[in-house]
Amino acid sequence: MNQLVLDMLSKYKCRTMNDYDNALKEIIQEVALLGLWRAKFFEKAAFYGGTSLRILYQLDRFSEDLDFSLLQPMPDFQLDHYLSALQTELLNFGFNVTVNRKQKTTESAVQSAFVKLGTLEHLVKVDVSDEIRKACHTHAKLKIKLEVDTDPPPQFNTEQFFMLQPITFPIQVFSKPDLFAGKMHALLCREWKSRIKGRDWYDFVWFVSNRIPLHLQHLESRMKQSLHLKNSVDLNQATFSQLLHAKIDALDIDNAIEDICVFLKDPSKLEIWSHAFFHSVADQILLT
Repeated sequence: MNQLVLDMLSKYKCRTMNDYDNALKEIIQEVALLGLWRAKFFEKAAFYGGTSLRILYQLDRFSEDLDFSLLQPMPDFQLDHYLSALQTELLNFGFNVTVNRKQKTTESAVQSAFVKLGTLEHLVKVDVSDEIRKACHTHAKLKIKLEVDTDPPPQFNTEQFFMLQPITFPIQVFSKPDLFAGKMHALLCREWKSRIKGRDWYDFVWFVSNRIPLHLQHLESRMKQSLHLKNSVDLNQATFSQLLHAKIDALDIDNAIEDICVFLKDPSKLEIWSHAFFHSVADQILLT
């Protein structure tokens, strides 16, 4: 395995199987971003979502997926060329990966792919202890999902960010207020039958704690595009507050905690989670 990868891994101070799993995922994500940059992907697209918060802005939880949005609608966009460049970059860094394009079963503007590698094979390469290797199932797969929105809603801004590892290179990323709007769209509009994305709620608290304002107009554009808001309705502060507080009232706190725990080094910080806590956080949101 590439020495640079081993140096990156040493910074994580891994002690458990879950630590190694999260660390390897994050390193692969960073190498994947490098491969996409080399293929000039960021001339057409920008990074957003929970992984962008983790990698670029030190959000203290790990993340699974790489989410991107084109800078403008492009129905004929083809992801395959960029996937090839991404796979080549990962192979050059010593990761034996497969990259598979996800075949659509429904009509959607989102193109998806999965990056997969054998977990045990790569644990051997980084020379982990026998105890850690025994905790890993022989056929366990480490998987990262990559998604690109080819029909982005309007009213967002991007900025350039310079990654410092594996090497220094620039990428495009949504502005923080627009990242907040995207996160609130996910929090308000995700439709899961029984599973709650505790990660959305954790990130929501992170945005408010860091005094990052929410770009309400971009949230409105997202909600209208996903048909969660009628075109005739304006998303003003009062309407937004009503929707959010109603979502908090319906939140299954235990389910949300169960989802986020695996992505945290210190789950004890979730002990404060309650409906009253989230209502208080919601009242502190800044709007722009």
